Amino acid sequence: MANALVWLRRDLRLQDNPALAQAIADGYSPVLVYVHAPEEQGDWAPGAASRTWLHHSLSAVQHDISRLGGRLIIAHGQSLSQLERLQADSHSEALYFSNLYEPVLQARDARVQAAFEKRGLTVKRFNANLLFEPWQIQTGGGTPYKVFTPFWRNASAQLAVLQASPAPGILPDSGLAGLSVDELGLLPEKTWHMDFWQHWQPGESGAHEMLEIFCDGAIDGYKEQRNLPDRTGTSKLSPHLHFGEISPQQIWRRIDRVRVSEAAQGDIGHFKSELGWREFSYHLLHHFPKSSDHNLNPQFERFVWADPDPQILQQWQRGQTGIPIVDAGMRELWHTGWMHNRVRMIVASFLCKNLRMHWLHGARWFWDTLLDADLANNSQGWQWTAGTGCDAAPYFRIFNPVTQSERFDPQARYIKRWVPELLALPAPVVFAPWTKPELAAAMAPDYPSSPIVDLAASRASALAAYSGR
Repeated sequence: MANALVWLRRDLRLQDNPALAQAIADGYSPVLVYVHAPEEQGDWAPGAASRTWLHHSLSAVQHDISRLGGRLIIAHGQSLSQLERLQADSHSEALYFSNLYEPVLQARDARVQAAFEKRGLTVKRFNANLLFEPWQIQTGGGTPYKVFTPFWRNASAQLAVLQASPAPGILPDSGLAGLSVDELGLLPEKTWHMDFWQHWQPGESGAHEMLEIFCDGAIDGYKEQRNLPDRTGTSKLSPHLHFGEISPQQIWRRIDRVRVSEAAQGDIGHFKSELGWREFSYHLLHHFPKSSDHNLNPQFERFVWADPDPQILQQWQRGQTGIPIVDAGMRELWHTGWMHNRVRMIVASFLCKNLRMHWLHGARWFWDTLLDADLANNSQGWQWTAGTGCDAAPYFRIFNPVTQSERFDPQARYIKRWVPELLALPAPVVFAPWTKPELAAAMAPDYPSSPIVDLAASRASALAAYSGR
């Protein structure tokens, strides 16, 4: 039986992996390879938190492959040269892989495909991680969408939920030698990431376990519960999706089997629309490839952002702003590698509007500290909150962190979990302790006595800057 390389990237799973399944269906003996080439991602090489997840995800898929008798060959270096070496060593006649969508990686993959085809080798590519390819959904005029609602209306009408690609049974052992996961040096010397694994189980089995937990409980009431950071009201599947340990097609099929009351059907629809937002982010990144670093709305090219104060930026990063809900979110991020989505919007609004710092300062910090850091979602999420992107919240809509915490964390359970200095303060005061300075000084002496910026004055300053843009 002839060999074919199956190049794993962010499809680190064996179930419903179309590249692997098709290689087997075409009669090839699959040689599974992973090439670590972070430098090929340019300015957006994986951040520290992503690298820790990748370490564990690779270890998990390597274990799953070996359990079926096979071997994952790990290499490090330039992708094309490493693939050419592995093709020669394995005498493979074809290359199978799933698509990636970051602009620099699309260009890299095109070069790999051209080089292999020039040598007369078969190359087959697949969509493994989206419901649609980013170029599939277009307006009636053949242009990309810039607003989510019509995009998702069109996409939903075209959606075909496919049958799962068959999982492999026995996998062959190619006998080729490769690196160990440890040799990639993905784990930092510091142990700050060790707390992450109290909350997460990277790998395909962990992804499906998380999906089952969500389907068994959190999906009923999702539309409301997803906004409450003091509870597990979201799926928390985002890191698993980013690394391809599970696909949106798999999630969609499982969600469709959930039995809920008629009243809860809206929860399922709302969750599906969140998958739609993920699709929309990839649609925008594909059609506007500079949006990872530049404003989608060209009006903001003239906007005057504040000069970043390194000390204030660090206080925001470390959760020491004196705004409890902001500090809670930034500390949750530091300790778990994740942040509740409602709180992500609050901390982003605070940075871009109240501190008036460019959204890239936040995007870069999230990129380094989020386990689910994903270029399409990270860029579009920050631009949405900053007001600089497509389908954006207008710049003049500024989240008030006090009223947001009163509404979505009314018992202050989330705040007190992550900002224990405030445990003794009663709920009405904990949202804005500076309003009761004597009480705060007595009951929360270790917390900042005042915020790093006056909320009302900074809001007015942001609006004035916006009006003069």
